[in-house]
Amino acid sequence: MDAYIFDAIRTVRGKGNKKGALIGLTPAELARQTLNELQHKHQLDTTLVNDVILGCVGQVMDQGANVAKSAAQASGYGDHLCGVTLNRFCGSGLESMNQAAAYIKSGFRELIVAGGVESMSRVQMGSDGGGMFIDPSMAIPGNIVPQGISADLIASKYGYSREATDAYAVESQRRAAEADAKGYFKSRMIVTDPSGIPILSTDENIRPGTTIQSLASLQPAFQMMGAMAGFDDVAMDKYPEVEHIEHVHHAGNSSAIVDGAAISLIGSAEAGKKMGLKPRFKIRTAAIDGTDPTIMLTGPAPSSRKALKQAGMQIGDIDLIEVNEAFAAIPMLFMEEMGVEPDIVNVNGGAIAMGHPLGATGCMLAGTLMDELERRDLNTGLITLCIAGGMGIATIIERV
Repeated sequence: MDAYIFDAIRTVRGKGNKKGALIGLTPAELARQTLNELQHKHQLDTTLVNDVILGCVGQVMDQGANVAKSAAQASGYGDHLCGVTLNRFCGSGLESMNQAAAYIKSGFRELIVAGGVESMSRVQMGSDGGGMFIDPSMAIPGNIVPQGISADLIASKYGYSREATDAYAVESQRRAAEADAKGYFKSRMIVTDPSGIPILSTDENIRPGTTIQSLASLQPAFQMMGAMAGFDDVAMDKYPEVEHIEHVHHAGNSSAIVDGAAISLIGSAEAGKKMGLKPRFKIRTAAIDGTDPTIMLTGPAPSSRKALKQAGMQIGDIDLIEVNEAFAAIPMLFMEEMGVEPDIVNVNGGAIAMGHPLGATGCMLAGTLMDELERRDLNTGLITLCIAGGMGIATIIERV
């Protein structure tokens, strides 16, 4: 049985700080608004929806106690609607879609809402703690370092300079600003307050005036951490061929901290008939792959190769690709390792420009990719993200 994507919807992304436009809305409210938008858009018979699967990384405080069920309950879809919240770090939003597809393909479910939510202004990154990054008994044997050090290790190992990473960031901002102005983000919805008054109508972090010169004034974000806390030495101990860590990443060429939610409607062909909806895409295959936890963020290429192999495809069969821009070096390494040109990767900008609401990003990338494949009348797309702790995730979708 095939698993189809009938639609994908995301909120605009608000800056994830005290001045961000969405700080007044709980994560459950952000997710509720996407669920209600989906229902209104398609006049969806909500009794047909079996489950809600949401990715969320910081599952404490406002995001604790199963935020997926909270959003399901608040949505008005009905008391029958269950919810589960999962955490595969930055891959959570895409993992939720992959798990939904697996349920559909197995015949265990007919129709699922899958996506993610993260309110980084209300629940700060790392608030949930956890042993991997703070427990010496785990971190020391694994040579585990903070993600920013891993990103700078990648840049140092593969020769990506500050100028090259800044140039990548400028292009991400340019592409996002152009796509925003031309209305390419069809899956994006305005966020309102609970009474329906619009709060934010565009991604708050896009900076159209970004230049190489403006980025040059920003100080490296991880240089002091690397030197004073000894993380540079830990990284070089694992990678002795790297004689010096070049700290090239900063706030302007790394993913922005933001708030946002995204969902997709995934189901069987039979569910589509019941709803009277035609599917937009088929989830052809999905894969995960583990990588070294020190360099950590190299997972997109190996997970993509695994997905391609499962589908019996080559990278040349893919029309457009979305690689999460956790740091500029990540998509740069992916393009080098996979032998793909920049003109098919993140064609409408990425997380450097618009932000990375951890648990929601994977689903947001899927919606962006679907919109652009349809706009260009193309057929196949690949979504991939690096994941903390040394993982990668990839999903291949095919237009119906």
